[in-house]
Amino acid sequence: MVDLEVTCENLVYADYVLGNLHTKERSLELERQVGNNMMNYPVGDFLIRVKNAGMGSLKEVRMKNTKFVKEVAEALKVEGFLDKVTKDGKDIVVTLSYKSKKPVLKNLKLVSKPGLRIYLGVSDMKNRKRRSSIFILSTPSGVLSSTKAVKKMVGGEVIVEVW
Repeated sequence: MVDLEVTCENLVYADYVLGNLHTKERSLELERQVGNNMMNYPVGDFLIRVKNAGMGSLKEVRMKNTKFVKEVAEALKVEGFLDKVTKDGKDIVVTLSYKSKKPVLKNLKLVSKPGLRIYLGVSDMKNRKRRSSIFILSTPSGVLSSTKAVKKMVGGEVIVEVW
């Protein structure tokens, strides 16, 4: 009878250990995935990194290069928020613009998100009350600022509002 109780206790303990091993394997797999920099919205991640760099008085931001991220960075460069946009291997390196030791990019707000896309037409951009900020839009003519989009008479998806 004693052997049966000891065997049952050992089986319960073995089941507990095996359950913990399975949990550990799952957590190691999740760590591997997180280590690969899984991003659902690379443009949003890039823009938030640029904002945080400005708030932290950093000069450069490095990000995995994608075509869309590079186009958004080029649009920010044209508007004067960034000094340089360069490609370094598989990464893109942007240098923030500073004026009187303060970043030109004061703040930004992500407008479109993966779950909710926001679109503006030319008339909507012309009638905006807040003129101190600009929008970066994805248009049929490429990624443009709101001022360039109004000149070209095209609307599109609003990526970010920058001021």
